[in-house]
Amino acid sequence: MEEGETKLTEIKKCNPGSFVIIDDEPSTVTDLKISKTGKHGDAKARLEAVGIFDGQKRVIVKPADHMIKVPIIEKRNAQVLAISGDIAQVMDLDDFSTYEVKIPEEFKNNISEGREVLIWKFGNKRIIKSLK
Repeated sequence: MEEGETKLTEIKKCNPGSFVIIDDEPSTVTDLKISKTGKHGDAKARLEAVGIFDGQKRVIVKPADHMIKVPIIEKRNAQVLAISGDIAQVMDLDDFSTYEVKIPEEFKNNISEGREVLIWKFGNKRIIKSLK
């Protein structure tokens, strides 16, 4: 599997809406709770996130100053060339490469050939994030 670029940050700095990697899956933070420090240790952070590409909910509990990977997600414009079932063949408008991407449920009725879409890319994972 091709890995996307990442950087490191402290868990306590991961606000809702930011991105993290949990179980090798890029995810969007939905909630962050930090407990007070006890007499025997560090503040604990409970971070909830939803996978960007698979929609799975994930939760981790770690020390608040623990480092976590943050994915660097490429945002690219593409044009839909063809639609086959729930798969769209798209062409990147920067480097003109073509690839297939699954059409998310919320866009199935609105997507059409020739339409521009915004693709989020991390490693070899891609998802249509919006229609233009």
